Amino acid sequence: MTRASIDFDIPDLRGRRAVVTGGSDGIGLRIAARLAAAGAEVVLPVRNPGKGEAAASIIRDAAPGTRVRIAALDLSSLDSVAAFGASMRADGHPIHLLINNAGVMTPPERQTTADGFELQFGTNHLGHFALVGHLLPLLRAGRARITSQVSVAANQGSINWDDLAWERSYSGARAYSQSKIAFGMFGLELDRRSERHGWGITSNLAHPGVAPTSLLAARPELGRTADTVGVRVIRWAAARGILLGTPETAALPALYAATSSDARPRRLYGPKGMGHLGGAPAEQPVYTRLRSETDAARMWRLSEERTGVVFPDSSVGRSTAG
Repeated sequence: MTRASIDFDIPDLRGRRAVVTGGSDGIGLRIAARLAAAGAEVVLPVRNPGKGEAAASIIRDAAPGTRVRIAALDLSSLDSVAAFGASMRADGHPIHLLINNAGVMTPPERQTTADGFELQFGTNHLGHFALVGHLLPLLRAGRARITSQVSVAANQGSINWDDLAWERSYSGARAYSQSKIAFGMFGLELDRRSERHGWGITSNLAHPGVAPTSLLAARPELGRTADTVGVRVIRWAAARGILLGTPETAALPALYAATSSDARPRRLYGPKGMGHLGGAPAEQPVYTRLRSETDAARMWRLSEERTGVVFPDSSVGRSTAG
């Protein structure tokens, strides 16, 4: 099955502003490039300015005349998230699409964010939670569609409620699953609260299946000096078209969830191939671990407390979102 046979047409996005986290390489770069080629103005908030500028050049070279803006953002620092949000609000332009795609995965040793949270929970979930809060006025102005990128790992493991920081016993894989479960619950709860409070935004989830990206590659900043065995196997299988996707096809579920007229709020989109590892994008059942509204509300409260970002009409103090 070729990419052309599983692809779909992205609607005309001229006059729309899209923000894509994690857009400097891998799946995020493919997502950003497709949005820009469809006419959107794309904002790439990145931790590494050099990688961001290189990504912007790739996008502009592929589609001359596209509008790509680089901005500084480190999701592992709440101060950085707040600064990015303030800069965007000062700019004042509505945001029509937000794809929460960035993430870190399974550092071999426990690490913490600038604010002392376990790195994966703090970056993958809390960083994006705070980001949406700080951008909320612009998202409301653009009646935005928000797509949050989870993982097949969100269908594994559980929330370690008694030790969210994994201080007593660290497992990189279990902590990663927890971060993606929390993030997935947030994406669904965000849509419920928007509907309840009249924010005018919609939110859904996507997952890329399994594809060769930088998540499991050598990442010295995470303490991983060489590629994992897992990513080498994934590259080998993907190159031979065995079940898995490529970075190009793995970008399609999030693109579909964010832009297709058939994609609906509070749904999960992923590859429809065997095991949902690769293939064309399609709706699939929301993972069981993401379905509890009670757990989602509990995680929302904890996230507000830990980030200090309180959404409007929330029961925890006054609104500080935006």
